[in-house]
Amino acid sequence: AEAAELRARLRAVRHTVLVLSGKGGVGKSTFSALLAHGLAADETKQVALLDIDICGPSIPKMMGLEGEQVHQSGSGWSPVYVEENLGVMSVGFLLSSPDDAVIWRGPKKNGLIKQFLRDVDWGEVDYLVVDTPPGTSDEHLALVQLLGAARIDGAVILTTPQEVSLQDVRKEINFCRKVKLPIIGVVENMSGFVCPKCKNESQIFPPTTGGAEMMCQNLNVSLLGKVPLDPQIGKSCDRGQSFLAEAPESPATLSYRNIIQRIQEYCEQHHFQEEKIM
Repeated sequence: AEAAELRARLRAVRHTVLVLSGKGGVGKSTFSALLAHGLAADETKQVALLDIDICGPSIPKMMGLEGEQVHQSGSGWSPVYVEENLGVMSVGFLLSSPDDAVIWRGPKKNGLIKQFLRDVDWGEVDYLVVDTPPGTSDEHLALVQLLGAARIDGAVILTTPQEVSLQDVRKEINFCRKVKLPIIGVVENMSGFVCPKCKNESQIFPPTTGGAEMMCQNLNVSLLGKVPLDPQIGKSCDRGQSFLAEAPESPATLSYRNIIQRIQEYCEQHHFQEEKIM
């Protein structure tokens, strides 16, 4: 009955993309926010962004929605809208203050994830982007099991170039394979920094073992792209603005646009193959 309820709610979602990483601090929430903004740039597409990073919900801040509250309607919880075609849901909207700590054990976290998937009334959605916490534990298992009732196109896995990050990301790839979660590809974030004055490139996180490119070759996973560091990204996120709109000529924006296009192409291909099988 529960699976049927979830299926009914998620039937109107055309594509679901999970943003994962085994490592904290690699830019998952930033990537999720900008992926949602990038997809919603096409006004004909309806985009939903779900933040299940329950202990560290940063999406409300990044989307300029701090202080917003969730409203109940006859058909469930209403998302908070950034634009007409971009809705957001986060545990951050349920806290009385952004500084409140969420001190919950696994079952309570899993209960909230289930509630988000079952009770949020997204309406007809072309893309559901899910921002997850780091690791391969409770929240990830709950999400994959619950979304098993619907369709998941796949996961985008974030890393930075240094080995200490790649080590954890290999575990995430292994997790995806064990739970049969398709991998759309890997994004290497914070991949070098070009000085705006002298134009010299510095490797802030040196790829001592070949970076994401070598890892993807070894594990037979697609490398979706590399996003260079740009200080404007952090400033835009702190102000709750879209970096893609504020810095359209930045090399990081161009890289994001290419990655988003590849994700869209993958999702359309995945959808086409599913329809063919059905």
